[in-house]
Amino acid sequence: MRALEGLTVIAVEQAVAAPFCTSRLADAGATVIKVERPEGDFARGYDAAAKGQSSYFVWLNRGKKSVVIDLATGEGRKTLEALIAGADVLVQNLKPGSMDKLGFTLERLRKDYPSLICCTISGYGDDGPYANRKAYDLLIQAESGLASITGGPEGPSRVGVSIVDVATGATAHAAVLEALIARSRTGQGADIRISMFDVMADWLTVPLLNAEAGNPPKRMGLAHPSIAPYGVFRSKDGKDILISIQSEREWKKLCTDVLGVPELPSDPRFQNMVERVRNRALTDKTVGDIFAAHTRDTLLRRLDDADIAFAEVNTMADLTTHPHLRRIEVGTPEGVVAYPAPAAIFVDQDRAYTAVPAVGEHTDVIQETLSKRKS
Repeated sequence: MRALEGLTVIAVEQAVAAPFCTSRLADAGATVIKVERPEGDFARGYDAAAKGQSSYFVWLNRGKKSVVIDLATGEGRKTLEALIAGADVLVQNLKPGSMDKLGFTLERLRKDYPSLICCTISGYGDDGPYANRKAYDLLIQAESGLASITGGPEGPSRVGVSIVDVATGATAHAAVLEALIARSRTGQGADIRISMFDVMADWLTVPLLNAEAGNPPKRMGLAHPSIAPYGVFRSKDGKDILISIQSEREWKKLCTDVLGVPELPSDPRFQNMVERVRNRALTDKTVGDIFAAHTRDTLLRRLDDADIAFAEVNTMADLTTHPHLRRIEVGTPEGVVAYPAPAAIFVDQDRAYTAVPAVGEHTDVIQETLSKRKS
């Protein structure tokens, strides 16, 4: 039996952040009823990479039941009310104020359903000058300052995945689980508010504190602002290898066992981390020149034997065949799609991942269930 079996989650959701949260709840056994517009969650149209379907949607909506409800109609609102009345958790990320206008204010829901856990995801929260702004992943990357410390010296850059959405969804998931644990002790629900901006500001604590201390982070691509050598060096056969030297012991091992220059740590310009960072250009050139004289296979063998931390700078094509990539297979309306497995492994517990629903696939079944409940 999975941890959340027997619990019902109503997901009035779209895009990425809320679906990330509820997909994890579904993985844990919760019955997740996804409320969609008649045209469906707009994330269904983001791309066509997964057998003609959206990669985002296929990734984040496995195991859910899709019910089409037109919330612009009185009948639709009655149906949503009936769903919420039988639910344990409500997750929603509609535009701020949308649920209120439909009659589903959090104050009223908490009064009518005191054991209900409500999780509301927004861009900037309930208050403040930006509360009513639309907010999407890249907009928050820019507004929070994340883009300003991402990329290389030439200019700000987007993080290559929807990091704000994913971070917000993961935060919501953790908060809902915390609220479920609390409810098991008190019987009381919860009112959880999560803003994308708050999530990203939290994650930016270290660069923010450094900036406020007078040391604003610099964009350095695949290099580290306060450690050297910690960056990418190219082999003789054109392969990029990222190495990380964290201590003086590792620096001496690198010089002796990989670079073949055991006397290098005695040079005052390289004798400790402070000096290597101060002379970063020379440090990187010295390491880079030696890397450029050896093949990728030779360097990887030496680094591995010396127990130096390293990684190859891979592409998505490399990830496809990576020896550590675990996959799951998930049914979709267009056939089975294989993609990376969720990270958590529950030892000795089989985890089944059920299908991605078509738009409104479960509407009739759910309507029938609600009708029986009334009678």
